[in-house]
Amino acid sequence: MKKLLLQLDSSRHASVFDQVVAYDAGADEIMSAPAVTPPDVRDLVHGCIFTRGPKHLKNTAVFIGGADMSAGDALLDAARKAFFGPFRVSVMLDSNGSNTTAVAAVVKIVRAMGGNVRGHRVVVTAGTGPVGLRAAGLLAHAGATVRITSRRAPDGARARDAIMKRFGGVVEVTCLTDAGQTAQCLEGAQVLLNCGPAGVQLVQRAAWANRSGLKVAVDLNAVPPQGVEGIEPNDDGVARDGVTCFGALGVGNFKMAIHKAAIARLFDSADAVLDAESIHELAQTLSG
Repeated sequence: MKKLLLQLDSSRHASVFDQVVAYDAGADEIMSAPAVTPPDVRDLVHGCIFTRGPKHLKNTAVFIGGADMSAGDALLDAARKAFFGPFRVSVMLDSNGSNTTAVAAVVKIVRAMGGNVRGHRVVVTAGTGPVGLRAAGLLAHAGATVRITSRRAPDGARARDAIMKRFGGVVEVTCLTDAGQTAQCLEGAQVLLNCGPAGVQLVQRAAWANRSGLKVAVDLNAVPPQGVEGIEPNDDGVARDGVTCFGALGVGNFKMAIHKAAIARLFDSADAVLDAESIHELAQTLSG
């Protein structure tokens, strides 16, 4: 029986990237639905769950993507509401790669910190974006004191409240409107994680290099100029200026492994829900 993946994408065009990864992960056929909104979800999902008997439903799964993580959250909620009794399939949320990228970065950070971030201060620049929100939440849940940055105080406050409501822990917010302010944001930090947009440098080298107490720095921006000046995209645990550094490709290779493993996991059962927390658990098994 073929492994069928229903791709629910909130964007105008369904992501080709997600389709390629899904095929590489073992999906036999992908049924793509672009520009999906929550009212569309029930009928699309019912098309999956009523066409195969319950014992065969593990061969059908749903992947939710698109550029907007909040839209993806709404689609996931609608999909879960469409299930009932034995009529359900596994579903994964990874809008804009946010969950798998955040999880890959967090696992790299925790391992570089000796397996524990509890009690350590982590600064997440651009923490109001989709990757920043997920990464900050997972780090706060792991016991770190997390400081997210935002260009606008109201956006930062909303992000902080959303993170703490879902993940718990301690989350602070500070405004960062200019790269020259980053050094002050890093006061007392052991970890820096840059989740800023492509091609925007948020952290100058002088702010982090040889900084007392800083142990790990991660930049998730692969588009020049790098988001953290001095970190190369291929860095994967490279020591630079007294800090263990990870670049976008160093994290990205692990992100791809997580993404493929998560897609494969969808077809192991008919009741898996892969969101940030469950993808994080999967990634920990991959990392050993």
